[in-house]
Amino acid sequence: MTALPKNKMTVDEFLAWSENTPGRFELFHGTVYVMQAERTRHARTKFRVQKALEAGIVAKSLPCHMLPDGMTVRVDADSAFEPDALVYCGPELHGDAVEVPAPVVIIEVSSPSTRRIDVGVKLMGYFSLPSVHHYIIIDPERLPLIHHMRQADGSILTRLVASGTILLSPPGIDLSVDNLVDL
Repeated sequence: MTALPKNKMTVDEFLAWSENTPGRFELFHGTVYVMQAERTRHARTKFRVQKALEAGIVAKSLPCHMLPDGMTVRVDADSAFEPDALVYCGPELHGDAVEVPAPVVIIEVSSPSTRRIDVGVKLMGYFSLPSVHHYIIIDPERLPLIHHMRQADGSILTRLVASGTILLSPPGIDLSVDNLVDL
């Protein structure tokens, strides 16, 4: 079992610590939190989302990249999260990178233990980053999904989407909502 640090950490300290520590963690206000084990339904939903994002990028030959969970998104000096899937655009990150500095699309597949965090703390944190244009929260057991989208004036539009396709622009990905969750 991994002992969690007792002292508060910065994101830089957290990344150095987590690099050689088994398990998955997130950092919020300097405190390290263990990420819970996933259920099969959660893992299947994440995989479907990741495949759909990748297919959307390839279909339109976008200069963007999908990364699955395991990558870190720094939201401030002492908070960093690990979304279930993300898209960033531009040159590919170095093969040893653990942090994605400018995600455009972030997706969280919620679980009973993370629902409140996904719709509160993470919503605020992710949209504190100017690069983030879309934050989608998916319940693996039911639709609709929640799509938060940054508007041109900086406001955030929230939509509930139960079927069809969401245009994630930027970067221009068509994301089909159908078949993402186990119904």
